[in-house]
Formats: sequence, structure tokens, C-alpha cells
Amino acid sequence: MELDADTMKPAINRLKRAQGQLNAVIRMLEEGSDCRAVVTQLSAASKAIDRAGFSIIATGLEQCLKSEDSTADKADMEKLFLSLA
Repeated sequence: MELDADTMKPAINRLKRAQGQLNAVIRMLEEGSDCRAVVTQLSAASKAIDRAGFSIIATGLEQCLKSEDSTADKADMEKLFLSLA
């Protein structure tokens, strides 16, 4: 099953935002920034990645349910979902 790129735009945007946040974390660590600011930025990046992952899995589940020739079964989808938990 392949994911539709247009449907994945919100997840892609979230991941790009997380990428920017991770770059900021690295820069902050290299510059010796305040611990609280680093952790706050790292937390934001982590949440963005988690939300993008859940969005991708939800879209995948939806597409699998609509597809008549799906090769992914319930156990596969559950395993994917739990990998983010």
C-alpha cells in the first residue's frame, strides 16, 4: 500500500516543522543554551513527530479499509500503531 502524497501534506508539514525544531535543539546545545529552552524545543519536536506518525498510520488504516486488494492485515496495522505508543 502506498500513501497518497496529497493526503500526506499535513504530516509532511509537521515533519518539516519538527526538522526545524531539531536543528534548533542541536544549535542550542552547541551554543550552550539554557536547559529549559532546549528541553522545551525538544519536547515540541517530539510531539510533532508523534502526531505526524499517528496521522500517517490513521491514513494508512483508512486506505487499507477502503482497498479491496489490501495486503496489510489487522495484525500488521496494529503492530505499526503500537510502534508509536
